[in-house]
Amino acid sequence: MQLSVIIVSYNVRYFLAQALRSVERAMAGLEVEVFVVDNNSADDSVAMVREDFPWVNLIARDDN
Repeated sequence: MQLSVIIVSYNVRYFLAQALRSVERAMAGLEVEVFVVDNNSADDSVAMVREDFPWVNLIARDDN
C-alpha cells in the first residue's frame, strides 16, 4: 500500500462526498486504501458511502 487515507466523519454527508470524490480523483496510478470512520451520523452518511463509494472501507460506529 502506498497511501492510506482515514476520514473521521460526523453529520457532514455533503462534505464527506466531496472529500471522497477528491480522493478518488487523486488515487489514479497509486495503491490506496481509504477508510471512513463514521461516528453515528444521523444524516445518512453511512448509506451514502455504502451506495456511492463501495471501494471505501467503512467503519460505522454506534456512538460519537
